[in-house]
Amino acid sequence: MTDKFRENFNEMVVYKNLKEMSFLKTLKLPSFLRDWVLKKFEDEDGNFDTKELLEFVNTYMPRKEDWIRIKERIITGFERVKLLTKIAINISIKTGEVSFSLPEFGLESKETIIQSHIWDNVKDELVKNTDIWGVVELGYRPPDDTVKPKIPGKIKLTNFTSFCPYDTNLDFYKNVRSEFNISEWIDIILGAIDYNAAGYNEEHDKLAMLMRLLPFIEKNLNIIELAPKGTGKSYVFGNVSKYGLLIDGGKVSRSKMFYDNQKKASGFIIGHDYVAIDEVKLVQFGDVNEMRSAMQGYMERGRCDVNGHEVVSDAGVIFLGNIEADHMDEYQNMLVELPSLFRESALVDRIHGFIKGWDIPPMQPNLKISGWALNTEYFCTVIHLLRDDISYRAIVDQVVEVSDNAYERHVEAVKRLTTAYLKLLFPNVRSTADIHENKQLFLNYCLRPAVKMRSIIQRQLETLDPKEYREENKQMPTFSLRKDF
Repeated sequence: MTDKFRENFNEMVVYKNLKEMSFLKTLKLPSFLRDWVLKKFEDEDGNFDTKELLEFVNTYMPRKEDWIRIKERIITGFERVKLLTKIAINISIKTGEVSFSLPEFGLESKETIIQSHIWDNVKDELVKNTDIWGVVELGYRPPDDTVKPKIPGKIKLTNFTSFCPYDTNLDFYKNVRSEFNISEWIDIILGAIDYNAAGYNEEHDKLAMLMRLLPFIEKNLNIIELAPKGTGKSYVFGNVSKYGLLIDGGKVSRSKMFYDNQKKASGFIIGHDYVAIDEVKLVQFGDVNEMRSAMQGYMERGRCDVNGHEVVSDAGVIFLGNIEADHMDEYQNMLVELPSLFRESALVDRIHGFIKGWDIPPMQPNLKISGWALNTEYFCTVIHLLRDDISYRAIVDQVVEVSDNAYERHVEAVKRLTTAYLKLLFPNVRSTADIHENKQLFLNYCLRPAVKMRSIIQRQLETLDPKEYREENKQMPTFSLRKDF
């Protein structure tokens, strides 16, 4: 399939050999950034000059511990320094002053400025999202004590170049999907997220891995995954997409997650496609009642109120945790070791689906990609853009039939998950006629997997609150294809 794959995707393909390119791991670059660099230096056969590549990385992608040295060059040496990094913009309501922060280096907005003539040149790119990746050029505006009020010294932005200068053509991506069968397409997606399809024994294992991408491609999709250690949860949610956020445990309070009233600052949930909370068994959620109220409101509607401030976002909430072997049973309470936040059925009910992480093979060398694959940076951009395409949900609504008097949260969860599967595996579907021609594929790869994911949540609800969720009106409804479409 390699020739067909390269011919169809052309410039969007990159050669990845994670088995042998061990030096790339030492650079600790996220996948989308690594592939951008590889694409920049590889020739048409996938070869590159290691020395040249490392020289670029060391020059434009320094480590966090190099920040003091970089500041010295900017402030005392008056150098212009270019960095490939993430930048976040802040516009002061009080003063109208535009500043920025570099989260990767701990540079805060109070220490920076973007002067108006520079802002006019770069604002179109920088207002697209909360955090933007690109090449920033930094200089220094020295202090001036001769005027009143005194002008403090600040690091200034002198130029910005977008990390992704090309326009992603979604129609091209959708059309190309038709050139591959479902098995080939599954393998292509695995390669895009750094996994070697040949390393899996069964298609079931591949699809279990791809469940993790559903919140990447569908708005406000809430998932919980419990898995043994070593299955790559943190890798997928922390490396594949520049639009997502992985929180490494610790304390996740309402102010950190949603809105900080004291600082008047937005929380993690703003500006990301998803927020994945890792090591959830160890997380401290602060005031649990306060957090539960905000979390339940947000997970239900995509909005919540924090002391009069309305928080609105499209980000899904992902809970990631380890699970012991004797708890890997969907018919018993699998949430028993999680924080008290999860002991209320009302919150668990708002989680759309459950990923059985023990179905995902543990990470081994033969699962690392070695060959031609989709550029991760390109792929994560595509699935980010597909979030805005509501045509898939409209198709799902038209073709899926639900039994009478169905519990609305079950219906919404299954339809949302089905839509995500459809976007991920069959992006070439444009109308109900396309489903009609491939009914069995839709059932096997979209609708039934979605029902299974939600059914596990239902079983957990029954263990938490049997009186409530074993009632007939809260049972899982029947989902099927309409006979008249």
